[in-house]
Amino acid sequence: MSSFDQRSLRATTRKTARAFVLSFAAFATTSVSYTAFTAPAYAQDYRFTSVVIEGTERVSADTVLSYAGLTRGETVSAAALNDAYQNVLGSGLFETVEFIPRGNTLTIKVVEFPVVSAISIEGNRRVSDEALTPLLVTKVRRVYSPSTVEADAAAITEAYEVKGQLIATVTPKIIRRPDNRVDVVFEVTEGKGVEVERLSFVGNRSYSDSRLRRVLETKQAGLFRFIVGQDTYAEDRIEFDKRVLTDFYTSRGYVDFQVLNVAAEFSRDRGAYFLTFNVREGQKYEFGEITVSSEIADADDAEFLAVNKIREGQTYSPLAVDNTIERMEALAEQKGIDFLRVEPRVTRNDRDLTLDIEFVLTRGPRIFVERIDIEGNQTTLDRVVRQKFKTVEGDPFNPREIRAAADRIRALGFFSDVDVNTRQGSASDRIVIDANVVEQPTGSFTFGGNYSVSEGANLVASFSERNFLGRGQSLSFRLTTDVEDGSLSFNFAEPAFLGRDVGFGIGVGIGNTQMSYSYHDTRSAYLTPRLTFPVSKNGALTASYRMELTDVLADTDYTYGPDGALGGGDDNVYPTQIQADIDEGRVTTHSLGYSYSYDTRRTGLNPNAGYLLKFGQQFAGLLGGDADYVLTTAEITGETKLFNEEVTLTATLEGGFLEGDNGTRVTERFFNNTSMMRGFDPGGIGPRDSATDIALGGNKFAVARLEAKFPLGLPEEYGINGGVFFDYGSVWGLDDTTGIIAGSADQNWRSVIGATLFWETPVGPLRFNFTKALDKEVYDQEQKFDLTISTSF
Repeated sequence: MSSFDQRSLRATTRKTARAFVLSFAAFATTSVSYTAFTAPAYAQDYRFTSVVIEGTERVSADTVLSYAGLTRGETVSAAALNDAYQNVLGSGLFETVEFIPRGNTLTIKVVEFPVVSAISIEGNRRVSDEALTPLLVTKVRRVYSPSTVEADAAAITEAYEVKGQLIATVTPKIIRRPDNRVDVVFEVTEGKGVEVERLSFVGNRSYSDSRLRRVLETKQAGLFRFIVGQDTYAEDRIEFDKRVLTDFYTSRGYVDFQVLNVAAEFSRDRGAYFLTFNVREGQKYEFGEITVSSEIADADDAEFLAVNKIREGQTYSPLAVDNTIERMEALAEQKGIDFLRVEPRVTRNDRDLTLDIEFVLTRGPRIFVERIDIEGNQTTLDRVVRQKFKTVEGDPFNPREIRAAADRIRALGFFSDVDVNTRQGSASDRIVIDANVVEQPTGSFTFGGNYSVSEGANLVASFSERNFLGRGQSLSFRLTTDVEDGSLSFNFAEPAFLGRDVGFGIGVGIGNTQMSYSYHDTRSAYLTPRLTFPVSKNGALTASYRMELTDVLADTDYTYGPDGALGGGDDNVYPTQIQADIDEGRVTTHSLGYSYSYDTRRTGLNPNAGYLLKFGQQFAGLLGGDADYVLTTAEITGETKLFNEEVTLTATLEGGFLEGDNGTRVTERFFNNTSMMRGFDPGGIGPRDSATDIALGGNKFAVARLEAKFPLGLPEEYGINGGVFFDYGSVWGLDDTTGIIAGSADQNWRSVIGATLFWETPVGPLRFNFTKALDKEVYDQEQKFDLTISTSF
């Protein structure tokens, strides 16, 4: 036997055919390693009459031979034998492979990879097991593969990078178990997230850095960086920021806007990122001449031009163009013109910076929707998504409507990702629409508190689910309580009642409220079903019924005696307007009502302005009950942004009128509060009792509120802005004026000026109001400072 045959040579997959080698692998509980020994090369051929396979358990000998590709009795060169060895080792089935030639016999010894008996992820606090486990290719009861485990570790690391945890490391380890089994453990060392220390922009002339930062989803680290999650760096979030930044500029007429690049630099200590968006704004364009030309005999140019709402000189906005196309397509549908397509053709006038738009009416291809397939909705029912498509199976295919349906699905807020595409159907004139969605959590539980200077503090616990049982319905419970008061409410809403574009809702609640300004307690329970009908793109009409049981009770803390001294006890003296309500006992109210709202804030053509109009009436007594009154309220609020959107101006005009055939009760009348008119205590203006100074409420109120919000020049990470406001209004009118302060029921106008500090915090936007009354009555009760949660228009 030659010296080559007498040796057992080892090698790894990296050795070439110049050496015939054998391999040995050491398999430990912490890692997998290969030890290689090379041997001299021999130009020798082999002929094996038998091949012996040793060490197989789950894998058959025929499988080993098929990978080796050797045939008995065939002459094999050393290079071919080395290739056979590489093939068996490269199959990924074996931990070690050894070829041992002895004369005419080739012995192939193998050690199979173990079976995975358990998989665990340890050390992960910021990303849950539920989020990481689906990323793993390694599975229990599958053969262990070192390369697969390494890929899984890389996938976990990438998941942390998406969350901004760029310093996270993942180390895969294995623990041997009996019967050739192993446990796979991924040890995660998270480190701390890499924050975005500074967000800056280069090339922006029209809008400041602070204004553009408000557009982006990525946030700059601020005072509350340990709570805010958007201030960590995430690469996929940057791509989204590019899109929203482009949308922001194009909606304001900058049609040539570009994000040239985004530079992400590590700080010197590698603990934070500095992000710089390099942008090119271009020029701001306005609409020029708007025309319509038709290539369809049934479509009249003038008729379609009449539905256009774009005016020459208006700032260019893609939304305005899209809305005009939508109106023209709706007109075509009314006239029975199928497959009409509206193509906007733009002519640039660079000299005067205008864009002429020609809406060309053409006949599109005769393509029909074959079906709509919805995938990825594990909880949400198909019909919830399908309801957002105005197109149904068999309708003419309209690409613009499909894009609009995708936007409506995203607006539901049920999905983290929505992808709507089309593909060829069963025939050339058929299209299949694929809607692929990725669900996200839609429920929340909140436990906290509210506080205001006038009302004090109370505890709040609430639960809400926006997609109840996957039906698109909203469900909420809310409990509010403090030492004296408490309320429990339940609300349910179905946005597509009976499968139609009609909303149904119902509210139920019970509560006990202490009215500090009128020194009485109110115990009530109510039931309110309602239906909401869309009457236009921006308008909605709601019809409702309300059944309410109300008790007006004496306040146990009220101690005004008959002689005007405190500590009256059981001989408390109330104003006649309240004592009558206490004596009446429980009152049952049945009322029918309606309300109309018109809102252009999100669908208007001007991104910097919008308004909200609300008008409603309640009619009590039509269905019986103890109460008989008509309650009318109205409000109009408008908002606009000035000085490159740095200053926000808001104006509100609000009023109400209550008329009762048999007088009005204290629970029905209007009382001032901080949301009605600032600068005065709740109930601090309006009719008052002369003996007890108790607020009685009024049958009428009217108020105008003007406010400006602007930056103060403080570092942006503080989240503090300033504001000034002016309120002008009154509460007046009372059926029974017995014993009231003279003139307190008259229409006495008050005016207030004030300054506000707005502070963005993780618990909500706080506002600190400092006020001074310019016009007031001597009996009014001022409130010169107030702290509340800020609300947005």
